[in-house]
Amino acid sequence: MRLTGGQDRGRRLIVPRGSRTRPTASKVREAIFNILGPPPGRVLDLYAGSGALGLEALSRGATGAVFVERDGVALGALRRNVREAGTDDRATVIGADVRTALRKLAGQGQQFSWVFLDPPYAKETEGVLCELSGSDLLTSCAVVIVEHDRRNQPPESAGCLFLTDRRQYGDTELSFYRCSGS
Repeated sequence: MRLTGGQDRGRRLIVPRGSRTRPTASKVREAIFNILGPPPGRVLDLYAGSGALGLEALSRGATGAVFVERDGVALGALRRNVREAGTDDRATVIGADVRTALRKLAGQGQQFSWVFLDPPYAKETEGVLCELSGSDLLTSCAVVIVEHDRRNQPPESAGCLFLTDRRQYGDTELSFYRCSGS
């Protein structure tokens, strides 16, 4: 797998072996950035796996990225990808479950312009969207991008977050959420 754009375009990423992580396909990553344009600030990559989405955002100009992953094998690959990309100064890797990490980040007063959400199980999506919605983690112009199987539709809304766009790429679908005030 390689980064598709920005200053590190073509950089190879280490992808954890096995079926526990599902790396976001290059065409889907490229579509996200074609839809949204350059990252406007800091990004949060939840269920990060190899870190492809957050690293792609850093390559394309994000000012910083926080990666959250709890699987030990994926965490090792993620840390190596961050180090080899030379983004240690702009990247933070948190080895924890997503809900614990969100509470920690909220307690630190951090905010993000984009949040990438690709949970291993569809049932986790609504709870995480609600937690994001009820926190101060999102900037006023934040976009939450949920990657999911087209057969497992996330909710139309969760708290202040409302579905604004949906795109399909084979069996993969992207759902874009914004706060009702933005």
